[in-house]
Amino acid sequence: MKKGTLKQILLLTDGCSNKGEDPSAVAALAFEQGISVNVIGILADDQTEQPQGLEEVEQIALSGGGVSQLVYTQTLSQTVQMVTKQAMTQTLQGFVNSELKQILGPGQTMEDLAPDKRGEIMEVVEDLGETCDLEVVVLVDTSASMRDKLPTVKEALIDLSISLNARIGRNRFSIFSFPGRRKDIQKVLDWSPGLDNISSVFPKLTSGGVTPTGPALREAIYQFSKKSLLRSFRENEESDIEEA
Repeated sequence: MKKGTLKQILLLTDGCSNKGEDPSAVAALAFEQGISVNVIGILADDQTEQPQGLEEVEQIALSGGGVSQLVYTQTLSQTVQMVTKQAMTQTLQGFVNSELKQILGPGQTMEDLAPDKRGEIMEVVEDLGETCDLEVVVLVDTSASMRDKLPTVKEALIDLSISLNARIGRNRFSIFSFPGRRKDIQKVLDWSPGLDNISSVFPKLTSGGVTPTGPALREAIYQFSKKSLLRSFRENEESDIEEA
């Protein structure tokens, strides 16, 4: 299996979407296009009961082939790192299982192999997790109830960037908030190898309004498509220059 690019959407929210299309349906569309959707539902530290809106968290991740987790703000940083890495491993295991089916026949997965062979394959998965390129579109819910949680979200994303710096593969991040000032979603940070710059951007974010999670997920899918088109255009341009 050759090194490729893992594509993830990381959705950080504390409640239920209440505008636009069904986010689970959009997450399923993302998964069909090779993008895993991971969702972290953020609870306030003094919250004792799970709000009804956060039931949606698990369903979006399930439809999007990703990982979901409910977390209190005080442990958000560790959770963001854990979910991102867990989703990488889960995606890579899916690829490996697909390759095994072609080699061993349908119905065969990693679990069917002898323990020593399974261990060897897990080593390959771990190696790929270190060497593959990673692209993550982060979607931050900035509805009114998220106001006090945004500083913690900022620190968690910076910690994520630092923790992934040790990887051999390239990291690329893009951040969007929803709702935006004048539309459903607003770009916070364009594609960047690190998240160091968000310290200057986050204080400018305003919170309030409805929660258009579905439209935000659709915009995230579009960002991956746009990036692929730009990459193809540049490669073709370089090829034309070399031929000339």
